[in-house]
Amino acid sequence: MPDASSPALIIDGLVKDVGPVPALDGRMKRVISGLSLTAEFGQVTVLLGLNGAGKTTTLECAQGLQKRQGGKISLLGVDPEMADAALRARVGVMLQDGGLPPALRPIPLLRHVAGMYQDPWPVDELVQLLDIESFASTSIRRLSGGQKQRVALAAALVGRPEMVFLDEPSAGLDPQSRQLVFELIRKLRSDGLAVVLTTHLLDDAQRLADYVYILDDGRTVAEGTVPELLKAADHNSSTRTLTFDATPGLTPTLRDELRLVETRPGSYTVSGPLQSSDLADLAGWWATHQVMPTSINLASRSLEDVFLDIANIAALERAQK
Repeated sequence: MPDASSPALIIDGLVKDVGPVPALDGRMKRVISGLSLTAEFGQVTVLLGLNGAGKTTTLECAQGLQKRQGGKISLLGVDPEMADAALRARVGVMLQDGGLPPALRPIPLLRHVAGMYQDPWPVDELVQLLDIESFASTSIRRLSGGQKQRVALAAALVGRPEMVFLDEPSAGLDPQSRQLVFELIRKLRSDGLAVVLTTHLLDDAQRLADYVYILDDGRTVAEGTVPELLKAADHNSSTRTLTFDATPGLTPTLRDELRLVETRPGSYTVSGPLQSSDLADLAGWWATHQVMPTSINLASRSLEDVFLDIANIAALERAQK
């Protein structure tokens, strides 16, 4: 069990430049601008952002794979740019491109990697947890994208790390494989590991995240637990969406703040600042006109809704600069 007396990862004011960039007349381009975050043991910390927001670059700086131009980073109590082999052995890394040798088969590769560690995770157990046996006889170059992802995840974990960086771990996975990966990530969390991951799949983030950082243009634009982010969004916009199927051509009278749309014959969407009294009014209208809805769904705002709202606001602010 890792020592959880202090955070596994602390990033304070990270600054990262790349270049020279021809479009900037050979000047450097700033891709991370004063970003700060913390990842705790026994938690899954998720970085969200559009392409180019700085997620992968942040992970690479946190691992010491890229040198930063400013800020401080503490990875398991050590500056990752000064990391030695002992620190590297305590950290598992799954990069987006995998970095797997194409000619090898999965299990021999994992046994080779396991041999580099003093107390590795039993390869057979990892193979079973990620269902690698089903394609074990195939060379890595011939594996599907999702199969390569599972092998890369196993390789990141075989050294029994205290902290794991996972860049898009569920990319390209079929539903069954995603479930296997989710279960393993939850096991890592319950074992006290710190897990930091990036993803474009907002449903995955909502299911897995203990804490979320939303990045835009190399900076943090929102952070919090999923309930905190949803609650903040609800405070700023009380919009709910009610959908129901009923008799085509309905025209119930609702408050002016609400918008009723018949999206297709017999399928309706009501959006706006819905209140319990609105539901009572609609139910009363159904009763008066002897209408029995065939389905009803009241949807809360999702993490995807919040993310899109924040991304749109950030894009508008950039355009106004």
